[in-house]
Amino acid sequence: MTYLKYFFQFIVILFFFLIFKIIGLKLSRLLSGKIFILIGSLFRSDRICHKNLTNAFPDYNLEQRKKIIKKMWFNYGCIFAEYIFIKNIKNSENIIVEDQNILEKLKESSEPVIFISGHFNNFELMAMHINNSGINLSAVYRPLNNMFLNPIMEKIRKKYICKKQVKKGISGTKELLKNFRNGSSVALMIDQRVSEGIKVKLFGQKASTTTIPAQFVKKFKAKIVPIYIERENLNKFKLRIYDPINFNENETIETITIKLNEILEKMIINNPSQWIWTHNRWK
Repeated sequence: MTYLKYFFQFIVILFFFLIFKIIGLKLSRLLSGKIFILIGSLFRSDRICHKNLTNAFPDYNLEQRKKIIKKMWFNYGCIFAEYIFIKNIKNSENIIVEDQNILEKLKESSEPVIFISGHFNNFELMAMHINNSGINLSAVYRPLNNMFLNPIMEKIRKKYICKKQVKKGISGTKELLKNFRNGSSVALMIDQRVSEGIKVKLFGQKASTTTIPAQFVKKFKAKIVPIYIERENLNKFKLRIYDPINFNENETIETITIKLNEILEKMIINNPSQWIWTHNRWK
């Protein structure tokens, strides 16, 4: 039954990808965004969004939450459409970068660092830009559950976003360690619930959080470089590179992880509709 469901999803997605190719990027974003607004509220994930927003912003009323979720679903739809046009976006001038000089300095030093962020708008463009800037990069990703669609998405990621794609998990962590020792920086999201993490506060409530960045800090004295992206309009993005963070040797795995969650909180507060609220973050 699961195979049939995933195969049906695969056929539907291929159909939309074909339509997107025919009508072009701009119309595809609009169409996909509108579709996601319509269908998003039909799924369990919409209830999760409301629960997550209530946890993060308890003072927000129902209408405020609905407004944020509607914008989020539209952005989600745009991201879906953009996968098929990722080559065009890669070669466009529609990504405005703040503090590109930080990446240039990192490139010159050849010192590997840990880039951290969350699922903000088209999060794929962050790793793509770091990689395009000439930085040796390994990007952590979570394979899709859909075994029919996953090979296509992996191919897109490796060809246009970052060649070194490392699967999330224990074996992936070992690969990251090897790559880091060989001079490869690491890019990963710290905003998803993980079974192998620790519970630290996010918006005042305990959430299972990855400790991979903190482990690299403790093992290699690695610098942490936060990175953030937001959609300014339908086809323009603003990417911000933060100053590298040096943690002192007295910091623990827990205190480092807490501080990184605090950075993530500030990114989310900056523009809540840019973050994908569908993850069951406080389960």
